[in-house]
Amino acid sequence: MTDTQNPFPQLFLRLALSITMLSAVADRFGWWSKENSSWGSMASFEEYTRQLTFFLPEALSTFSSYAATFLEILFPLMLIVGFKTKIAAYGSSILLLIFAVSMTIALGSKAPLNYSVWVGCAGALLLAVQQRYSFSIDQLTKK
Repeated sequence: MTDTQNPFPQLFLRLALSITMLSAVADRFGWWSKENSSWGSMASFEEYTRQLTFFLPEALSTFSSYAATFLEILFPLMLIVGFKTKIAAYGSSILLLIFAVSMTIALGSKAPLNYSVWVGCAGALLLAVQQRYSFSIDQLTKK
């Protein structure tokens, strides 16, 4: 994926991961229409998070919904501009892995498959192991 002759697949993966994660955040903030929304509000997302983190105290579950939202904004923005791309990609992979495992335990194996969480996790991990990042701040600042 780091072929200097064809840098676009890696850029496409960075953008696809980022847009997907930011779309989920937009859903939580109610920026998608009702027919295109899974949660529609942060309160609904907090309730959903409580389902996934049934083993945690409610306060910790609520905190995790806000922490996940923060990371789902931070990592995609880092990926889009290519700043600390390796860290953002590993972070995205770990975050998506946590989502996938939690969804599997709480809701069954079909839920993370429906939302392609495992695919996103694998894509982020593939991006994380790249040697260089085309069209990125990282590339511009590398000596």
